[in-house]
Amino acid sequence: MSLTEILHYRFLQVEIQEYLIAATIMLAGLALKNLVSRLLTKVLFRFFKQKVDEDVTEAQFHELLIKPISIVIFLITVFIAYTVMDIPVRTAELGRNTPWYGVFAFRVYQIAFVTGITWIFLRMIDLAVLVFMNRALRDPSRLTNQLVPFARDLIKLFVAIVAFLIILGKVFDVDVTAVVGGLGIGGLAVAFAAKESLENLLASFTIFLDQPFVVGDLVSVGDLTGSVEKIGFRSTRIRTVEKSYVTVPNKSMIDKPLDNLSRRTARRVFFMMSLTQMTTSTQLHRILDLMREAIASHRLVESDIQVKFTSLTSNSKDVRVQYYVRTDSYDEYLDVMEEINFKIVSAVEEVGASFVDTTMTRLSGGSGGSGDLPKSLQQQGSQSIASS
Repeated sequence: MSLTEILHYRFLQVEIQEYLIAATIMLAGLALKNLVSRLLTKVLFRFFKQKVDEDVTEAQFHELLIKPISIVIFLITVFIAYTVMDIPVRTAELGRNTPWYGVFAFRVYQIAFVTGITWIFLRMIDLAVLVFMNRALRDPSRLTNQLVPFARDLIKLFVAIVAFLIILGKVFDVDVTAVVGGLGIGGLAVAFAAKESLENLLASFTIFLDQPFVVGDLVSVGDLTGSVEKIGFRSTRIRTVEKSYVTVPNKSMIDKPLDNLSRRTARRVFFMMSLTQMTTSTQLHRILDLMREAIASHRLVESDIQVKFTSLTSNSKDVRVQYYVRTDSYDEYLDVMEEINFKIVSAVEEVGASFVDTTMTRLSGGSGGSGDLPKSLQQQGSQSIASS
């Protein structure tokens, strides 16, 4: 068999030479797709640069778009190769006489092409989110940090649904209108099967509208305390004080009593301080005065201060201490307590008095002296202070 006969030999109704030409085209596309995609993204970045200003770097722009664009470029070369091999590339080219492998190749290509274009749209959405988030850094807003990721997920879901319907309609020749209409008939069954997911989705809208908390808030719900890192369609992600990453269904976030610790105007400090029975009345008066002065002079302490000699036992003279720290930062709250506690110890030492061997000390954040610490940080028992 001569070379000419080999080249004209037909396999699956396609000549060998057409296979070779198509393979050459696809190999060329495979080799050049990265180069062409880089050049194209450079051109696109220059076009968008004036709109995005300095919100997105060229490296970030390339990282988001190079891969999906390169895939689409390669699929364009596949389109040319299909044309050479006379494989259908459009729905109108399909006919009853089209062999099964032609239909299969057509559907694979169409699905890949729609997926590639959808990927580009999804990356463009990520690009828009990146622009908004970078602009939010210049004008901080926790609501923006919460709303933008939620809107991104919602738009991505819409794009994915549209792409799926396009594949059904254009690739598999399904009557999309009938499918969408049929959803109304089976809607009740679907809703019943996805009852929990729908409840969580509705709860997410409630969270956004009512805003009991936003991303970045320190919240306590049930036995869980931590910072809100993300609010999604189905769940809220919380970073606990133990640094665990906990996923809580949105329905639970609105059904259970929720304490937004970040929205407190101040944090309460409460403890009982026990001095020895050897402490004289003069010493006690002086200690109380020094303590009131130390607490009141701090810039972050509110004027509602209580330092009272409230209890006299056989072993000690007890002083009740309560004040409020104006801060929503837990670390700053601890710093203020530490600073004031050192001044209290110095005041006791200055007058020559001393603490009892064991002093029950509690830090309170609510009524009844239950402690301002989050539930997960509260400790049973007391803090021992060595006597001077």
